[in-house]
Amino acid sequence: METGVFLKTVSETVTPRGTAALWWLGQMGFWIKMGDTVVSVDYYAAPDADRRVAPPVPAEEVTGISLFFGTHDHIDHIDHYAWRIWAETCPHARFVLPSFCIPSVAGDGIPESRLIGMNDGDVVRIGPLTVRAVAAAHEFLDRDGKTGLYPALQYILEGNGVRVYHAGDTVRYEGMLPKLREAGPFDAAVLPINGRDGRRYRNNCIGNMTFQEAADLAGLLKVGTVLPGHWDMFAMNSADPEEFADYLDAKYGGAVRCVIPDYQKTVMIGE
Repeated sequence: METGVFLKTVSETVTPRGTAALWWLGQMGFWIKMGDTVVSVDYYAAPDADRRVAPPVPAEEVTGISLFFGTHDHIDHIDHYAWRIWAETCPHARFVLPSFCIPSVAGDGIPESRLIGMNDGDVVRIGPLTVRAVAAAHEFLDRDGKTGLYPALQYILEGNGVRVYHAGDTVRYEGMLPKLREAGPFDAAVLPINGRDGRRYRNNCIGNMTFQEAADLAGLLKVGTVLPGHWDMFAMNSADPEEFADYLDAKYGGAVRCVIPDYQKTVMIGE
């Protein structure tokens, strides 16, 4: 879709109270609209020869975003190239990220006054949204021994009468499910399904939930709608979303709505 048409679609999409609209931009990147607020989570817009999919919206053309979220400091989640650009194209936007990562992003020249650092268990009110952070285990639950900060987070966004859970990059770990249940229920969840294995680990590609683990998490949480992510971008780190959808249906009998996202296609939640 041509960028101007897509941005017009986002701007003109109406989300009455109790609804939200989501647009997938590849990997774990989503734009989410709740009421009049549009946020971007983990949008990866930097050019890269290893990408299988070009950025659906070039970084320099991104406008109209109130909050940019990054779950951890990998280029396909906190995109330093794009964040520097978005600090200019969205001059009133703020950037939400793990507190552990603030020095790295501040080093790019984004003023710390525009950075909102979070850690496991934090809850902050940002305009009309309430944001909760849960530690993520990107294969490992790497809590910093000196600061107590986690380098990777999951976010729960609540606003306009809707609650959306974005898992970032994580595997399931002991104690994670109770934290999520306490913060739920969720109208929608975005979960990584690319998994992990020895081949990837040897290539310094740390992993996430398998498609079965992600399906079980969605089923146990009884989310309204689940959207699988992290399966399209890199040839060596992909997965089949149809396998995820089939396993979810086989095990949970249609109790959880599954939407395999398509680039820039509107997914309505709460209708």
